[in-house]
Amino acid sequence: MVAAFFARQWTGYNTGADAMRRTAGAIKSRAGTLLTHRYRIVAACLGLLVPSLASAQGEHGGGGEANLVLPDLSSVSFFGMNGHTLLMIGLLFCAGGLLFGLVIYTQLKNLPVHRTMREISELIYETCKTYLVTQGKFIVLLWVFIAVIIALYFGWLSPIPGKSIGVTLPIILGFSLVGIAGSYGVAWFGIRVNTFANSRTAFAALRGKPYPAYAIPLKAGMSIGMALISVELLIMLFILLFIPRDYAGACFIGFAIGESLGAAALRIAGGIFTKIADIGADLMKIVFKIKEDDARNPGVIADCTGDNAGDSVGPSADGFETYGVTGVALITFILLAVHDPKVQAQLLVWIFVMRVAMLLSSAIAYFLNAAIAHARYANADDMDFEVPLTSLVWITSILSIALTYIVSYLMIQTLGDGTLWWKLASIISCGTLAGAIIPELVKVFTSTKSAHVQEVVTSAQEGGASLGILSGFVAGNFSAYWLGLSMVALMGMGYYFSTGTSMMTLMLAPAVFAFGLVAFGFLGMGPVTIAVDSYGPVTDNAQSVYELSLIENVPNIEAELKKDFGFKVNFEAAKHWLEANDGAGNTFKATAKPVLIGTAVVGATTMTFSIIMALTDGLTHSVQNLSLLHAPFMLGLICGGAIIYWFTGASTQAVTTGAYRAVEFIKANIKLEGVEKASVTDSKKVVEICTKYAQKGMFNIFLAVFFATLSFAFMEPFLFIGYLFSLAIFGLYQAIFMANAGGAWDNAKKVVEVDLKQKGTPLHDATVIGDTVGDPFKDTSSVAMNPVIKFTTLFGLLAVELAVTLSKDNPLLTHVLAVAFFLVSVFFVHRSFYGMRIDKGK
Repeated sequence: MVAAFFARQWTGYNTGADAMRRTAGAIKSRAGTLLTHRYRIVAACLGLLVPSLASAQGEHGGGGEANLVLPDLSSVSFFGMNGHTLLMIGLLFCAGGLLFGLVIYTQLKNLPVHRTMREISELIYETCKTYLVTQGKFIVLLWVFIAVIIALYFGWLSPIPGKSIGVTLPIILGFSLVGIAGSYGVAWFGIRVNTFANSRTAFAALRGKPYPAYAIPLKAGMSIGMALISVELLIMLFILLFIPRDYAGACFIGFAIGESLGAAALRIAGGIFTKIADIGADLMKIVFKIKEDDARNPGVIADCTGDNAGDSVGPSADGFETYGVTGVALITFILLAVHDPKVQAQLLVWIFVMRVAMLLSSAIAYFLNAAIAHARYANADDMDFEVPLTSLVWITSILSIALTYIVSYLMIQTLGDGTLWWKLASIISCGTLAGAIIPELVKVFTSTKSAHVQEVVTSAQEGGASLGILSGFVAGNFSAYWLGLSMVALMGMGYYFSTGTSMMTLMLAPAVFAFGLVAFGFLGMGPVTIAVDSYGPVTDNAQSVYELSLIENVPNIEAELKKDFGFKVNFEAAKHWLEANDGAGNTFKATAKPVLIGTAVVGATTMTFSIIMALTDGLTHSVQNLSLLHAPFMLGLICGGAIIYWFTGASTQAVTTGAYRAVEFIKANIKLEGVEKASVTDSKKVVEICTKYAQKGMFNIFLAVFFATLSFAFMEPFLFIGYLFSLAIFGLYQAIFMANAGGAWDNAKKVVEVDLKQKGTPLHDATVIGDTVGDPFKDTSSVAMNPVIKFTTLFGLLAVELAVTLSKDNPLLTHVLAVAFFLVSVFFVHRSFYGMRIDKGK
């Protein structure tokens, strides 16, 4: 019983903890002529909020989470200096991490590359840039609606007591823009790095050695990972150190809202875009019996753009947001659940020093692993690409865990009863260990060498696409079992360390804090997790750049390469290693997805606790409503599952319709005779189709989620709590199933292409079909669960307060609005299919 769980955590503190709220806006859209009409729809829908705000004004005590005051960090001392000074030193490490990323960026840019390959990678970058500019404009428009809600809430309904609205609102709105700029900026940086690395990787493979094809994509990934985490940490430390303590809560709220908006928009739209392009390009292999990444196929450039939009932009923005929101959730918990300001300060400084230490451990692990890999593979003629990637993950995990215990011992040895330092370190280590164990489990279901992937191939050999697809379903379902239980085991260990009086005497609900620290530990290897995830789009693009460059057809190319670059080319070996490396990239792209979704689910527990604290006034009443015996709570548990399954269908429908239009255009315009490559105009037209349907699908999806959140919050507060728990749990298993089923289908195709050398055969056709089924599974629906869960939880903090405040004065209006919001949500759910259906008349 949830009620019993929270009752056990209650230690008797009658803390009238400041109620917390948070907000995040809406993501909807579509470019072109429909934008104005749709924003009028959104504006009218949001207008339903105004009566509730007007009715609630004056009733609310005010402030919410924005009124939380940070403790004085200089009141605690570590290593002979106060906490504020120590974190100032941390800024230098963050600057060093950012410099690390920029140095590698420069190194990649200066690597040798043939002009034919550079031209292709620059064309890919230009199309990516067009996509990002379009998305940036769209996000700014979405921010306007969020800004209106923030202004109404903090400027009218719930102003921060004793603070000038003229100061508070610009702070919150300004940091929401900082959050958006952070997500957007790291996404742009990731695309630029990857489009340098893709052509350099393809060129390096011409030597016929496998090592350069591994080292360059990983270097690019580390550049992105280090820059991303360093920027995130710099911003959060800036808020902690330089913003007045009584305004810091508002800054963190604005920042979390902005990065959540940016990540959700880029992840959802990017996931739709990339799979429209991927399916459109892949199906041509079956229709016209052409090779992978045939330069005459106008869908290939769009596919390369999509690799970056979905597999680079999305994960970069998502990782940035996940790291930030998890930190904000922990800060909020500490301020709400820990009663002693000095302990608050100690824990806050400790957490941020831990983040700096983990940044350092990732850099050390990278250099150590690079030295080992170079010594072992630099001159090798054969290489298993997964081996050094796996060792990097484990070295980083071990180093991070060791540093966790060392830093905790040195900083908080005397905290509490003297046992807390190793208990808290052990809890974080459970999450860090998950960052290494989860990839190992994912490889069991997605690696080209795994029994499950081999089973997909074997099934397809006799049963074609039908049996191959069924075997992929098996892999996905089994993976959900094993990964789910592994997360439960690690969270359970964290809970075990949180029991006892040592933590209960310092805080409310220590188990919830433990779950938050497990999520924190998930991100302990942040730069490396992002690096192995970013490895995939580079390897995928590198193979495409090789084919699109038509370098083999350049007159006297072998002599030119020998003269200009000093090596003898080996085209066959280059193609083999690029294809094999793409399989490793597929596997490690898959390993990062459960880590991010796991973080969202575990972290959502901490954020949901904030809502529970508000509804129960610090667990002093109504705790019994967190029970199956309270009917609304039970109904909420059912509602969350409904939303997850609708979302899966809606995002896939957007891919299906967009891919239909892409295939339709490509089939009508592809020229296979008398040309070497597709026209740039046709390639850009495919990119335009992908962008159109990505934004069109996201418009319906986000508005449905946005108004469903308002509706369930207004129906009944504890129904909404059940809804949030259900959303997280259903989302976790649906995401794991879909991600790993898709990964199995993808690498089954790679086995047929690389190991069996059976391109163009019926077996290859069968596995290509399986891969096209898996595309929206692994790169659209599953990966978007993470930002959807976090956005709903963040926005729910505000939505519940709006509902509770209004219901005190006008409960009837609250229920009327709940129904109205629900009908608006259903309208967009309806549109997400009927407005996205394939119209054959067009």
